Amino acid sequence: MTDHPNACIAIVDDDDALRESLAWLLDSVGLASRPFADGEAFLLAEPSAFDTVLLDVRMPGFSGLQVQQRLNERSDAPPVIFMTGHGDVPMAVAALKAGALDFIEKPFNHQQLIDTVQRALLAHQRRRQQLARLDDLQARYAGLRPKERQILVHVAEGMTSREVAEHLAISAKTVEVYRLRAMKALGASSLAELVRLCVALELVEALPDDAHRH
Repeated sequence: MTDHPNACIAIVDDDDALRESLAWLLDSVGLASRPFADGEAFLLAEPSAFDTVLLDVRMPGFSGLQVQQRLNERSDAPPVIFMTGHGDVPMAVAALKAGALDFIEKPFNHQQLIDTVQRALLAHQRRRQQLARLDDLQARYAGLRPKERQILVHVAEGMTSREVAEHLAISAKTVEVYRLRAMKALGASSLAELVRLCVALELVEALPDDAHRH
């Protein structure tokens, strides 16, 4: 059974029999799905309502790549898994470069398809959690006083409390009070965590090797 009981998968393909077959396969592992015969119908049906999209590369009207392009303009778009026929691999590679999670070749290996869908659902769940955390962080930051925000940025840029105090013409003690208050408000338990949160808020830029250190 699936670990994502409330998930819904969009199946976008102009082949009626294939849509039915995929719906049956997903249902067999407890996953709900909704079929669409073309990309336009899917885009009109509010894509954010779905947790993953199984998307055919070649279709009448909008191609799979054109649908993906529209989805990429949205922040809440679900992960895309492309379904490709023989000879469509170059198109599939282009789709991967544009952010598709994966592509699977027809005829499908059922277990491979289910595994890929489960991976997409997990990726979507994590993405939603990240966005929710960022929303919460931005709300906390919005609640800070202007002076606290100023000090936060200077600290994240690497300035010491003394340097911040000189720069803002206030006492080092005041800087410390504001810094600690800002850390508490943002939920940062250490200076390193505070810097990471400031990077997440895009107050300062991440160092090029930041991803390797954390």
